[in-house]
Amino acid sequence: MLIQIGYDIRFTIPSPTPMLLLLHTCAGKYHFAQAENLVISPYTPAQFFLDHFGNFCTRLVAAPGTLMLTNEAIVEVNGQPDAVNLTAIQHPVQDLPLDTLPFLLASRYCEVDRLTDFAWQRFGTGPTGYGRVQAVCDFVHHHVAFGYIFANSGKSAFDTFNQRQGVCRDFAHLAITFCRCLGIPARYATGYLGDIGVPLNPDPMDFSAWYEAYLSGHWYTFDARHNHPRIGRVVMAYGRDAADTALTTTFGLTTLARFTVVTREL
Repeated sequence: MLIQIGYDIRFTIPSPTPMLLLLHTCAGKYHFAQAENLVISPYTPAQFFLDHFGNFCTRLVAAPGTLMLTNEAIVEVNGQPDAVNLTAIQHPVQDLPLDTLPFLLASRYCEVDRLTDFAWQRFGTGPTGYGRVQAVCDFVHHHVAFGYIFANSGKSAFDTFNQRQGVCRDFAHLAITFCRCLGIPARYATGYLGDIGVPLNPDPMDFSAWYEAYLSGHWYTFDARHNHPRIGRVVMAYGRDAADTALTTTFGLTTLARFTVVTREL
């Protein structure tokens, strides 16, 4: 399956401003029928590098005025829904690969210590492995109401648990936190998710957030907002939470003037 992806993001910038961008797809994860082409206008020298999560990053210093960031690509995906493996097991913590251990710990938006007691009371006597992660996903899906009006960049998993409302990143943060409380590595993912195989959403397209849990030696995708296997996810960045995966980070005053995302099946 071929999916067209892209964006048009514009900032108004009053003075020279360093920026860090995570606006490519996850390095080495996909094949392309049309390669990505990040266009920075006006032309601005940039450095490209991989961070310690393997995310493809761009560093630049934006000049005063309007900065335009555009990209368009055609990416190949397998056309299948997210993999489900009901027999996938939870690894004992002492047997986990070393590179999964950071995804067990508390992070900026995932306060493991504040939700551990509830997590074990709610999920500790139920199924383990894939079933336990799905139980977490089911709970968060029903516990939290979705709405763009609930967006708040400072909201943590504990806040979402208590307020019971949020956007996709908040659903992911809460589910990730519960998984970590239960000894299951969970990582945050952000990227493109189009309306493929589901009713068309009339709202403007946006980037999306979900999470992956480490079971039976593999990372499995879960989505607490939609709570249904989806077709055509395209990952842009992985991290412990949204603090590691901000698609644009500015080190100075900026104003977002335009934000358009495209994700569609060809």
